[in-house]
Amino acid sequence: MTDAFETILFDEPRPHVARITLNRPAQMNAYSFRMTQELLAAIAAFRDDDGLRALVITGAGERAFCTGGDISGADAEHSRKVRSSPMGHGREMRDGMQAVVLALRRLDKPSVAMIRGFAVAGGLALALACDLRIAGASARLGDTSNKVGLLPDEGGAWLFPRAMGLDRALKMTLLHEIYPASVAKDLGLVTEVVGDPVLEAHTLDLCEQLAAKAPLAVRLTKMMMAKAMETPLESSLADAQMAVMISNPSQDVREGVAAFREKRPPRFEGR
Repeated sequence: MTDAFETILFDEPRPHVARITLNRPAQMNAYSFRMTQELLAAIAAFRDDDGLRALVITGAGERAFCTGGDISGADAEHSRKVRSSPMGHGREMRDGMQAVVLALRRLDKPSVAMIRGFAVAGGLALALACDLRIAGASARLGDTSNKVGLLPDEGGAWLFPRAMGLDRALKMTLLHEIYPASVAKDLGLVTEVVGDPVLEAHTLDLCEQLAAKAPLAVRLTKMMMAKAMETPLESSLADAQMAVMISNPSQDVREGVAAFREKRPPRFEGR
């Protein structure tokens, strides 16, 4: 599959761990429409492969994770097609980065954004669409969309307030603020900050740990918690009742209990 991609890389750096790398370092990994389509294909490949249990998304080079949409005008033909239709801009967004954000949010396996350099505008939305965000100490995060009259339209208007509160999200976007990684962590935009030299090893170690957990339990837990953010307690408890009818009779639970009793590491197979 990797051979078919022009703007991203797709590999498996650790057992059961997939990695998608935005690969336009000269453009600070700003996304093009082609990149969004390749991201969707790679996310679907990860989603449908039961042998892959955790996903890392990162950017090539040291300068940026992703700086949002590419507004350089490099793809003049695509821009012309967008402008030629009254619905062009909305359709491009719907079928492009918005679809990527939805695909990540709908995953029932954990995803981790590994952030070097800048993650701004749509790049910040992409990072927030992942379950966890590990940033290098020199990373910078914020929203610059309003700076050129654009909007937080990739999902930022929904994701930013949920991560940091409405007032802080408005301040960040309206004043197009960019924060050091340590401040971004305090604001809720980042899960963890680590030293730049250990960022990759730390993130892959984390994903390897996630991949070693019981796959059914991980997937069901993620689904339950994500849905619970938008539903009342009673509905969440009902979802839990349905989920345990899948998980409790599973081979994974039998293996986990046996490993506990035998004082050995469990060997989960996801069934």
